[in-house]
Amino acid sequence: MLRRILLIVLPLFVLACQSPTTSSTEGPILEEPVRGVWLTNVDSEALFSPEGIEQAVAHCHELGFNTIFVVTWNRAHTLYPSAVMAEKFGREIDPKFKGRDPLQEVITAAHARGMKVYAWFEFGFSCSYEEPDGGLLIQRNPQWAAIDSSGNLVSKNGFQWMNAFDTAVQDFVLSLLLEVVQHYDIDGIQGDDRLPAVPSEAGYDPTTLARFQQATGRTDTPAQYDEQWIDWRAQLLNEFMGRIHEAVKGLDPDCRISVSPSIYPWSKEQYLQDWPTWVQKGWVDMVCPQVYRYDIEKYRREMQKIVEEQLTASELHHVFPGILLKVGDYVASDTLLQQMVQENRKLGIEGEVFFFYEGLKRRSKFFDQLYE
Repeated sequence: MLRRILLIVLPLFVLACQSPTTSSTEGPILEEPVRGVWLTNVDSEALFSPEGIEQAVAHCHELGFNTIFVVTWNRAHTLYPSAVMAEKFGREIDPKFKGRDPLQEVITAAHARGMKVYAWFEFGFSCSYEEPDGGLLIQRNPQWAAIDSSGNLVSKNGFQWMNAFDTAVQDFVLSLLLEVVQHYDIDGIQGDDRLPAVPSEAGYDPTTLARFQQATGRTDTPAQYDEQWIDWRAQLLNEFMGRIHEAVKGLDPDCRISVSPSIYPWSKEQYLQDWPTWVQKGWVDMVCPQVYRYDIEKYRREMQKIVEEQLTASELHHVFPGILLKVGDYVASDTLLQQMVQENRKLGIEGEVFFFYEGLKRRSKFFDQLYE
């Protein structure tokens, strides 16, 4: 185990002394359009048994999907046996999955059918959900807490957060990514609206404020949406995205890096995610922006912004939009799903990713015909 941990952690010390490199803005073109779906452990039983995984993967394959984004990290737990988590927190895996390895089970089932699997680090820099004290990660490391302007732990939309600007926090999250890349035959990794991300309420801890003031020459405490303050913190997350690219590709040049951020510029204003820069710099192979809209006109407007304002024509091959299929009791209609897919095709985008797997069962007729 010690050797495994050293192999994961050692690159972090090297990377900490390096600046992220810039790759070609063209980037590698994926072998085929991504026809993907997110597979979760929330509002779904699919991951809770090997049989459930086999059934879910087979179902996706039958419907023509070629890529599964499987949840790998949420609520301070991994869904694989983690040496990093065992060493730091004494919890090798989410207790609900003790004795199993759902990540490997998904990989095995999917690869047997020629499908690709991305390890989806859903919670990213979020430490807990609806746990006011931040849960296990903050209990063990209170210095990791993201702090708001009132001096409290940052909590937004039910999620509590670690300080994404803290090098120790970054190293911890990066060590989880590298652990998976090193020990699994994974096709890619994925961050979303929480990786790399942190609410714009964060950054008011003394260390981050002092860094900002030193970098800018200012002496005041900036307001949350102060433009310079937003840009400076977003740049810190940009640099971390560069570190992710450098580290992952250093271990496995063929491992794809995908992100599924919120819609820009809202993503930058609210969560400091400047993801068009990640595409421009060549740090990501794929971006699946969460174009989660409930009517076609709103979906069309957001897609037009991406195509006309945010990315260049040469960067669009990286884009496979996230489509909201199901959340809670809501399930998108066949008509709306068809309209959104058609809009993608009009824009020259040949694939998409649906949130999430359970919705496939509710719209079986549509998906039976979508990827024929």
